[in-house]
Amino acid sequence: MTDAKQTDPTSVLPELLRLRDSIDNIDAALIHLLAERFKCTQQVGHLKAAHSLPPADPSREAAQIARLRRLAETAKLDPDFAEKFLAFIVREVIRHHEAIAQKANGG
Repeated sequence: MTDAKQTDPTSVLPELLRLRDSIDNIDAALIHLLAERFKCTQQVGHLKAAHSLPPADPSREAAQIARLRRLAETAKLDPDFAEKFLAFIVREVIRHHEAIAQKANGG
C-alpha cells in the first residue's frame, strides 16, 4: 500500500499542458534575451579589442555578481544558482572577447 494519493492523469492534463506552455514561452524568452545580451557583449569585445583593453574585467564581474545575487534574493531565486548562471555566461563572453582580440591582433 502506498501513501501517495493516486490521481487520474487525465484530470490534471489541462493544467499540466498550460504550465508546460508557460515554461516553453519562458524558455523562448530566455533564449532571445541571451541572444540580445551576446550581441551587446560582442560589441563590447570589439570595443575592447580596438582599444587594447583586456577581455576580462574582474571588478565589473564582482559588481555584477553582487548585483545579481541581490536581484535573485528579491526574486526569491537561489543566489548561488544565479551566481553560477552568471559565471557560465561570463566565461562564454570572455571566450568571445579573447577570440575577437586575437583576430584583431592578426591571429
